[in-house]
Amino acid sequence: MATMDSAAALATIDALIDDLRASADEHRALIDAVHPTHRAGAENLVHYQTLREHDLRPLQAALTAIGATRLTSTEPTVLPKLQAAHNIIKALTGAPAQFPIEQVGAALAAADDQLEDNATALLGDADEQSHSRIMVTLPAEAAEDLDLVRGFVDAGMDLARINCAHDDAETWKKMIDNVRTAADEAGVDIKISMDLAGPKLRTGAIAPGPEISRARVTRTNYGKVLTPSKLWITPEGAEVPEMPELPGRPALNVQVDEQWYADLEVDSRITLTDTRGSRREFFVVEEFEGAKLAHGQQNAYISNTTLLNSNWVKARVSGIPASEQRLRLHPGDQLVLTTDPAPRQPEEGIIGCTLPEAVEAIEKDQPVLFDDGAIAARAVDKRTTDDGHTEVVLEITRAKPDGTNLAAYKGINLPATELPLPSLTEEDLQALEFVAHNADIANVSFIRTPDDVRFLLDSLEEIAQRSADPDRVRALGLVLKIETIPGYENLAAVLLEGMKHEKLGLMIARGDLAVELGFERMAEVPNLIALMAEAAHVPVVMATQVLESLAKSGLPSRAEITDAAFALRMEAVMLNKGPHITAAIKILHSISRKLGRSQRKNRQMLRKIRSWENTL
Repeated sequence: MATMDSAAALATIDALIDDLRASADEHRALIDAVHPTHRAGAENLVHYQTLREHDLRPLQAALTAIGATRLTSTEPTVLPKLQAAHNIIKALTGAPAQFPIEQVGAALAAADDQLEDNATALLGDADEQSHSRIMVTLPAEAAEDLDLVRGFVDAGMDLARINCAHDDAETWKKMIDNVRTAADEAGVDIKISMDLAGPKLRTGAIAPGPEISRARVTRTNYGKVLTPSKLWITPEGAEVPEMPELPGRPALNVQVDEQWYADLEVDSRITLTDTRGSRREFFVVEEFEGAKLAHGQQNAYISNTTLLNSNWVKARVSGIPASEQRLRLHPGDQLVLTTDPAPRQPEEGIIGCTLPEAVEAIEKDQPVLFDDGAIAARAVDKRTTDDGHTEVVLEITRAKPDGTNLAAYKGINLPATELPLPSLTEEDLQALEFVAHNADIANVSFIRTPDDVRFLLDSLEEIAQRSADPDRVRALGLVLKIETIPGYENLAAVLLEGMKHEKLGLMIARGDLAVELGFERMAEVPNLIALMAEAAHVPVVMATQVLESLAKSGLPSRAEITDAAFALRMEAVMLNKGPHITAAIKILHSISRKLGRSQRKNRQMLRKIRSWENTL
């Protein structure tokens, strides 16, 4: 790469400044259409988009060579950063500054303040010692357990997240009430954010398997029985009581004749011939209210035709549900994806789709991904059946060598297919009405184009116009989830459309993004999204698998602590549910306070490192 001298660097910067101004003029109508709060951010976003259309590496090398800024943190103020670099080169060559120094300095100072103001308006105040906020996904138990919510608040929760894909409006309202109560008691303001699911593209039903299940022992490595197989015996027609926590495999619930059940006592011997023809015996070991527990020393396969024998009296088993079947797919296999919703047997190699329009939109050679990318396929043919259903023939391109199971209702991703689907379903629109009147933020999925954002804003305005409190509805914060390839590729246009709304944010949904983009691109894409949002002065929520091992198992991996530190560069970090979520909140809060305001997006402020004091 050729070295650029000072004169060439000045000429390059002049050309860039002219290009930025011309681009802003060209997109003036889009810039003027945004909410006044976002006017500066919109113009800076257009500048940033234009800047990133150039290869700046020769200019950066020249600036480094003379000790000037390398333009590595231009996002908040693109034009002033170029003007500052221009002034520095002029000063180093003994020439007067071309751009007013005070004006450039004021612009640099104002940009971070604007982003922080926007983040506070949308997400609430951050901790005094931190730049970021912690968004916690509430489990269903939060509707009934106020102490659980108090624990989240005490641990450092700043925002509560409710997923509208689960539970119902009554449960959501109870969760919100408990969050408000716990926040009031603690004297803090906690925002309520609610996720709208968007259209869910999933595999269809698979025909149920036989009504057979297993009572299973656990064994040591030497084959010795460690814990017995267990039957949870209940009378037919009665409500099945909850099983206590028992060591080993879960007990198999079997329902039997009421009188036969009543005659069972502790130490009663039960014999049976299982579905494989193997004789098995169990002994009743304990009675519970509404159930009796029996132990055996071998595995038993039991169906709804199995006869149990005790004291020479037999009873037929009932209540065993049909087993769940799966398709086993190997690389090179063919699978047919169909608009026909009828459940099929796995051996047919055909599976339906919950959104038939998606199947109809798939074109030959386009990729199809199942179950978070565990199975990948390519469309090799498309046909119409005699009864009018569309079928897409897929060739499996990625699965485990010994096969990967595909179950019913698993996610489907179509990264190269243009889906003729609205970003909000009818269920989403109903949920949005609830969110607009009860929560502070709506997190909106399936954002692909400015049209999706426009539909969202129009839908919110329709709710406002029929609401008794339209100002509250219009003040709802909107967080656009970027989780698809079109959403990433159209990001600048999506942002400009969203910036017509006052309270706006982005959520980087790394799970779906990783599936659509491929894992190798996840090294850079989340950061690129965050940088463009920073250029727009729009706050970002980092989501998906932040401290997931800690939340689920109670012990974090080494890598996820580093990942959490990266996520805390954003204005908020989302934690998902798990039995150890309170511990995850505490650790994330501690990391956040430790980092303080020393890092932000791709910039690192050089705080004092106390560990290095007086070490030389």
